[in-house]
Amino acid sequence: MEPLIDESSYSSGLPSGLESVSPVAGSATGGVRTRGKSPTAIALSRLRKDRVAMICAGIVVFFVLVAICAPLLSKLEGQDPTTLHQDLVDDYGFPTIGMTGEHWFGVEPRLGRDLFSRFVYGARPSLIVSTTVTVITTIIGVVIGLITGFLGGWIDRILSWFIDFVLSLPYLLFAIAVPAVILALFGVNAEGADAYQVARVRFYSLIIVLSFFGWATLARLIRGEVLSLREREFVAAAKVIGVPTRKVLFRELLPNLVAPIVISISLAVPTYIVTEAGLTFLGVGLTEPTPSWGVTIAAAQNFYRADPLYLWFPVLAITILVLALSLLGDSVRDAFDPRTRR
Repeated sequence: MEPLIDESSYSSGLPSGLESVSPVAGSATGGVRTRGKSPTAIALSRLRKDRVAMICAGIVVFFVLVAICAPLLSKLEGQDPTTLHQDLVDDYGFPTIGMTGEHWFGVEPRLGRDLFSRFVYGARPSLIVSTTVTVITTIIGVVIGLITGFLGGWIDRILSWFIDFVLSLPYLLFAIAVPAVILALFGVNAEGADAYQVARVRFYSLIIVLSFFGWATLARLIRGEVLSLREREFVAAAKVIGVPTRKVLFRELLPNLVAPIVISISLAVPTYIVTEAGLTFLGVGLTEPTPSWGVTIAAAQNFYRADPLYLWFPVLAITILVLALSLLGDSVRDAFDPRTRR
């Protein structure tokens, strides 16, 4: 009699997740050992095979290293981002030199500061603001979303109303007003105060404003996911055996929310980089003397015809970084979403 299963179909190996083992000594039968993979491990494995994701990750790492090593790179060039080179600009404020061995990107019009030093130091505010705001909004959004979706009742109604209230507020008006309010609270006169002090206030106020408005979207997303998860059997079993609510939230529900959280983080970072640069360009974000790409773009628009590289260096840097982060975010979303295949 012919076998019901063609043994040749197993010649190439067992299905994914199964691994054959030799019979154990003293045992009458062999066995099959299951080697399971978590959804996160499967997603990371899929992400490593994505060439676009790996290239984009390399670009992001490059800019992070530029920001971290900004003092070293500036020292390697031999310049400082705050030193004025008035002898390298003419009477009309235009640079008299281009890209040289001493000034790799040239000098800034009007003030004569070294553009390469300003460029490498300018990567810091964008990455610090975007990363800090992303961490803060993720923590607040996940915690409030978990509590709102799991507890329900009057807590859900109040927090959901507050989420909708935050989403309805115009963040641009708050971005304009908050720095002035903080300066007034600390008794700092914006016109007569030290420029560095005003720049610090604007830096922290920008983080506060973006953090206040950024968590609500993630909280609403997490709430919707928790509403579907709280009816599952493992949550009901945890309630029956008396597991504390805190452990149910952070040990049972939170691990099942890794995918939407990771996707939200990967898409939030480029959004906040563009927001920081846009607000700075409009004059309500970071200000001089902070070396920032947004500050450079705002100042370079008046010298575009005479010195186009002054504008294009930060514009290209922001474009490449945001594009890399966006494509990486799309790849992360595809890797963690079991419904998508590449």
